[in-house]
Amino acid sequence: MEPKSSNLGAVEHRVREDDRARRNGHRGGILWFTGLSGAGKSTLAAELERALFEKGFQVMLLDGDNVRKGLSADLGFSPEDRAENIRRIGEVAGLFAEAGMIVVTAFISPYRADRDRIRAGHPEYFREIFINAPLEICEQRDSKGLYRKARAGEIKDFTGVSAPYEAPLKPDLMIPTAETSVEDCVRQLVGYVERQFQSPITAARVRNKNH
Repeated sequence: MEPKSSNLGAVEHRVREDDRARRNGHRGGILWFTGLSGAGKSTLAAELERALFEKGFQVMLLDGDNVRKGLSADLGFSPEDRAENIRRIGEVAGLFAEAGMIVVTAFISPYRADRDRIRAGHPEYFREIFINAPLEICEQRDSKGLYRKARAGEIKDFTGVSAPYEAPLKPDLMIPTAETSVEDCVRQLVGYVERQFQSPITAARVRNKNH
């Protein structure tokens, strides 16, 4: 999206990303969880945030319901509004990542084009994490009763029922939640973050501490 104002100039930071990484012990990153409602995105994102925090990572969780109450309170669930919601979240996540934080997001983000747009805007940070569970499993979980309402026609444009979900073709990581425990999923995610974003110096320090 092009800015409407033409009287804009870039502000040069006095703190380099390398300096932030050195202080934090890791680089900034965006872990973009995508998957159907009920696949386990919010559960895993919250557990991962806690696990990374306890390991000393600077980490922040952005969750769909929370963002919809504030940043995107003016948006609905039409394809256009979904695209704008994801665009806003991508920009916020990018700012957090530039500040040196690991950003964990939990959004259905059903359209590949929207996810690809965020990757294109933040290629050094963005990692697409497919939280994968079959639709029938998600419907069985349905703790909020959303699928039931969607099947009854009470919710329009519901992903997987009356609106499409475009699964990632080549995700950076796939987590199969129908056949893997929450604990094992979190272990896989923590390991991935450590491999992708932890600085070599910090990783060596952690290994030495554990031996």
